[in-house]
Amino acid sequence: METEEDGRVFLYMAMSRSEDLRQWSERLLLTPRGQNLNFSSPGNLIYVDNRWRMCLQSYPRPNGEKYGNGDCRIWMMESEDLVNWTAPELLRVKGEHVVVEDMGRMIDPYFIANANNPGEWLCFYKQNGVSLSKTSDFQQWIYCGSEQAGENVCIIRHQEEYVMFHSPENGIGMLRSHDLVHWHQEGDLLTLGQQQWEWAQGRLTAGFVLDLRGTKGIEAFVMFFHGSGPEDESVLFDTHASIGIAWSRDLKMWDWPGKV
Repeated sequence: METEEDGRVFLYMAMSRSEDLRQWSERLLLTPRGQNLNFSSPGNLIYVDNRWRMCLQSYPRPNGEKYGNGDCRIWMMESEDLVNWTAPELLRVKGEHVVVEDMGRMIDPYFIANANNPGEWLCFYKQNGVSLSKTSDFQQWIYCGSEQAGENVCIIRHQEEYVMFHSPENGIGMLRSHDLVHWHQEGDLLTLGQQQWEWAQGRLTAGFVLDLRGTKGIEAFVMFFHGSGPEDESVLFDTHASIGIAWSRDLKMWDWPGKV
């Protein structure tokens, strides 16, 4: 997020590089400027057909709104090198028969392969809880319904099942499923070290988990998450937002830098 001299706020997709998850390069902006665009909230990157695909949202705030208006939609960008990206392409996840204006407000997309049907990909996104659409080519989509869950969904495979991380009002919840359709609660709400972190005491949310158990030197699930504080994010939405990191070997006990 960038606030300009006249007070207008613009959102961008940006990228930084690191070799150790400690020191990071200067950010590189990947999307154009525009309050009717405000591309943001990348879900994840997947490698399919010799190219990277990244899902993200548009978050229009043309009249100074605090949150994105009813024109929020989800998009996809493609790249061969993670640096040069195609222009965002709208994902018609409700199907070609539904006109763009009738798709409804949707944000926070996430791609996941269907292990039970090779070649099929699912996109989860925030609408009516969390909604679900499926595709085999990222062009033609079939809407599959919705499930009760929070925002910023992330899903990984674990013990022959799927684990969904999602964000309710505060904290990170977990759901588990065997088929990506039927879900049940898993464990307690995660708030990590929120009580000790002034920068996250307003809200801790948007947990993204990467399975790096097979990566030498890491051997753990790594979580990136969003924190806002010291006040509630509705007050400091544009200026006091941070990204934190934590890790776990079993998705139950979590550690983070400086944990006592």
